[in-house]
Amino acid sequence: MTIGLTLMFIGMLTVFFVLLFIILVSKGLILLVNKTIPETVEQKPLIPDDIYEVINKTVFQITGGKGKVTNIQEIK
Repeated sequence: MTIGLTLMFIGMLTVFFVLLFIILVSKGLILLVNKTIPETVEQKPLIPDDIYEVINKTVFQITGGKGKVTNIQEIK
């Protein structure tokens, strides 16, 4: 019985430390990638600035500041 409990305990510790290692390596990789790869530059829409600002302010007002304009397309 003690051999079984010992094996179970060693197995659980092994799984715990392997998962902890994976989490730490993943976080390190995320930090490395975020530092080395630049953020994409936001493209300016092909509409006049004043119309773009009106659309932004309208979306901001309607959504209570939670909405964000990410894409503007002409509907044909």
